[in-house]
Amino acid sequence: MAGNDWINSYLEAILDVGPALDDVKSSLLLRERGHFSPTRYFVEEVITGFDETDLHRSWVKASATRSPQERNTRLENMCWRIWNLARQKKQLEGEEAQRMAKRRLERERGRREAVADMSEDLSEGEKGDVVSDLSTHGESNRGRLPRISSMDAMETWTNQQKGKKLYIILISLHGLIRGENMELGRDSDTGGQVKYVVELARALGAMPGVYRVDLLTRQVSSPEVDWSYGEPTEMLTPRNSEGFMDDLGESSGSYIIRIPFGPKDKYIPKELLWPYIPEFVDGALNHIIQMSKVLGEQIGGAQPIWPVAIHGHYADAGDSAALLSGALNVPMLFTGHSLGRDKLEQLLKQGRQTRDEINMTYKIMRRIEAEELSLDSSEIVITSTRQEIEEQWRLYDGFDPVLERKLRARIRRNVSCYGRFMPRMLVIPPGMEFNHIIPQDGDVDGETEGNEEHSASPDPHIWSEIMRFFSNPRKPMILALARPDPKKNITTLVKAFGECRALRELANLTLIMGNRDGIDEMSGTNSSVLLSVLKLIDKYDLYGQVAYPKHHKQSDVPDIYRLAAKTKGVFINPAFIEPFGLTLLEATAYGLPMVATKNGGPVDIHRVLDNGLLIDPHDQQSIADALLKLVADKQLWARCRQNGLKNIHLFSWPEHCKTYLSRITSCKPRHPQWQRNDDGDESETESPGDSLRDIQDISLNLKFSLDGEKSGASGNDNSLDSEGNAVDRKSKLENAVLNWSKGISKDARRVGSTEKADHAGKFPALRRRKHLFVIAVDCDTDTGLLETTRKILEAAEKERSEGSVGFILSTSLTISEIHSFLVSGGLSPHDFDAFICNSGSDLYYSSLNPDDGPFVADYYYHSHIEYRWGGEGLRKTLVRWASSITDKKAENGEQLVTPAEQLSTNYCYAFKVQKPGMVPPVKELRKLLRIQALRCLVVYCQNGTRLNVIPVLASRSQALRYLYIRWGVELSKMVVFVGECGDTDYEGLLGGLHASVILKGVCSSATNQLHANRTYPLSDVLPSESPNIVQTNEESGSDDIRASLEKLGFLKG
Repeated sequence: MAGNDWINSYLEAILDVGPALDDVKSSLLLRERGHFSPTRYFVEEVITGFDETDLHRSWVKASATRSPQERNTRLENMCWRIWNLARQKKQLEGEEAQRMAKRRLERERGRREAVADMSEDLSEGEKGDVVSDLSTHGESNRGRLPRISSMDAMETWTNQQKGKKLYIILISLHGLIRGENMELGRDSDTGGQVKYVVELARALGAMPGVYRVDLLTRQVSSPEVDWSYGEPTEMLTPRNSEGFMDDLGESSGSYIIRIPFGPKDKYIPKELLWPYIPEFVDGALNHIIQMSKVLGEQIGGAQPIWPVAIHGHYADAGDSAALLSGALNVPMLFTGHSLGRDKLEQLLKQGRQTRDEINMTYKIMRRIEAEELSLDSSEIVITSTRQEIEEQWRLYDGFDPVLERKLRARIRRNVSCYGRFMPRMLVIPPGMEFNHIIPQDGDVDGETEGNEEHSASPDPHIWSEIMRFFSNPRKPMILALARPDPKKNITTLVKAFGECRALRELANLTLIMGNRDGIDEMSGTNSSVLLSVLKLIDKYDLYGQVAYPKHHKQSDVPDIYRLAAKTKGVFINPAFIEPFGLTLLEATAYGLPMVATKNGGPVDIHRVLDNGLLIDPHDQQSIADALLKLVADKQLWARCRQNGLKNIHLFSWPEHCKTYLSRITSCKPRHPQWQRNDDGDESETESPGDSLRDIQDISLNLKFSLDGEKSGASGNDNSLDSEGNAVDRKSKLENAVLNWSKGISKDARRVGSTEKADHAGKFPALRRRKHLFVIAVDCDTDTGLLETTRKILEAAEKERSEGSVGFILSTSLTISEIHSFLVSGGLSPHDFDAFICNSGSDLYYSSLNPDDGPFVADYYYHSHIEYRWGGEGLRKTLVRWASSITDKKAENGEQLVTPAEQLSTNYCYAFKVQKPGMVPPVKELRKLLRIQALRCLVVYCQNGTRLNVIPVLASRSQALRYLYIRWGVELSKMVVFVGECGDTDYEGLLGGLHASVILKGVCSSATNQLHANRTYPLSDVLPSESPNIVQTNEESGSDDIRASLEKLGFLKG
């Protein structure tokens, strides 16, 4: 290495600096001594997004080294590091381009196929792909948000709502949540979302028409945190709710309900909560059912009051809300707050971690799947801005703004969408509490307008901390409040201020950039931004004109706004992209006009408030001109201030809640369908409405033939007409049951004591069991399943004969196959209380009347799972997909997936798979269906030789929750038997309040076959330390199984 010239040339080739620099052959060290640093240029300009500021530190050390040889070695090493970063960046850009091209092609293909299936001619509202001027619902973005314009209108709306008694469920799982003294910023999980959900719950509880709001979260009883987070219930004290609280009752208001789940004595981050979501769902289900009964006694005439909606916040709560919504048949809402796909894209662009490393750290793929499930299940998705819809949600398979607009147009025309559904995206900005805010009037030295006490109070301490920076503190203050993060664009603001002489003469600049002790103790990115700001202050000689205090408290922020307003200043948010801009609302409430970025949420805020100017954050001159215009033109400043104060109430919590409640009440009401009489929950003998025997006695064709799966409807006849007939049949059934339960025969009322024992037999036997053992083992063959079933039956033979233990068979088989299996194995249908069939899409009980055959179906279960079932439109798409899956290596192009018509039912489309290893995995098929707005659950079963497609909220685990809701069978009294692995719905069978017994050596071969190409690793969702899960010994017998049950406390030794 003769010198550094070759390094200089090499860097120039990488950076593509060009001839604009001084001397192409000049020394690298000379450049560092001048104004140009290749390393810093590379880090800041070329590899934007990489946090590699440590390269500059290496450069400084290399430059300070006296020994030429050591210096050259260090420079060479750093050069190689730069080259590696450049290579990574080019590789990532290529991969990103490929991903985007693939996504675009998949989206366009899915859109074409969906439109082709919907045979109606497209209306004008369905044509075109332009989304810039239209929201996702065809509404113009150019008008103001549809909000209440006056307090009179709010009062009118209030009077209209007073007769309603709504029960609303909110869910926010992670972080530490309490009503007062929130520890915001304590950790990454306890931030703005915590404040948002608490204030939303508090505000909703004070609204007319709302009787009760429950905010469900995790109970944390850990020595690491305050004891208050372990309290099961906390009432949220209403604020400024005069006039709304008169009609409240005993259990009304807003509450934080803490559900215990996960490790009992640990506070764990959100990334580790996924395995315990089923446990939360079961606990929340128990609370909701109990509270519905309580509210029914208070305000429902002894009929349960079900939630009007369940609202999940963030991906983990969205996943939980989807399962609860499906179990209760209640509408679901979702707010993402922060989206996983967007975060994944940003992390991949940075290039510091691979996709696998990102998933290992953030469990990002599980989070994305939860968000996709939330799209599948939600009636409404609430966002803060349109930018979130058009730039973030459109990254998801389950949402396409263009296809959504086409579907919405068809719905308005009352034209069939052929089983396709899209959630409704609504922009409802977060609310704020403004009643305690007093806008600041007067100037710095003058008296403040207001009451004497306020004017006589001493100036806040933070004022002096800021004013000490200024040589002339009377000048208007330009206020920026943001972290020292490159995305916040603070350096461009300082440059704009420093290079505009007129602005410097008229105003001061205040930068509130978080709290710091020493710059060296800050993170690399933050310290880099702060150092750049300090250098710019020095470069433009801004001493006496820029304030940058080191410390401030959260309680000081209102005083900072007041000081800026007192000086007739301006608030600025120059971020490159601002998702919403809550600080803009806060500043406006204190009387400050705003200058804000034109990218993101500030556009919507400015449209409503009309209290400032929007700027291009990349245009330094645009920033300076906007600030100068507001500071210099006092009439414009006063007009913007007046507009802001006049319109800020449009972002208040009452306004937010009014829009929110209006949208909720517009949803089609859904709730559990069966009818109960007043005493139905107390006594079997007094609950004829729950009696299966009574339902059978109505003679409404509940028999099922064993040659087919249903009497009169097969998977191929599922046309729109047959769907209508099915609806009519179900409606007649429900009306008959209801009429019968209302008019109980006089003979039934006159039953004697002898007849009561027989009457108890009308109910499913599972209601009388002390425990229920669920056999959900997915064996490769019927022989293996039969052997395992016999072992489990033998393990509890004593309790089975006594009647204290009942059994449920839960499989992917049809009811015909189950009957054949029982007959061939010498078992009777009466050995089991219930049968969960077709991967959870059908539910049968042992017939109580021999004349009606061996099984009877629970039609009410279908009313629970039919939500967003695609019907014929889904079937056609699946058949088309199946025909495209062929063995390309075979000469005749053998079809690998074929429809299994005899195995299909109204709520399960079955397909036979010829070569399981050659067919696409579950994630690919579900992606294809989501892109076409078809919502369903795809299950590969029987070791990959069968594919069942069922409703999105149906599953074997959801069927168990249905039994709890329908018959009161407690989940904590159930034991689920599974193998080491199983069908692709295996993960849903583990976790929850029920106990699980894993039979070692059973179904172990399915692991590689079915779970090798998952969206996320199975280990991410399996609870590893749950006391409710035990494993038997390898190839265990009935004695080992009984020992496991004794260990769980379900059987006595």
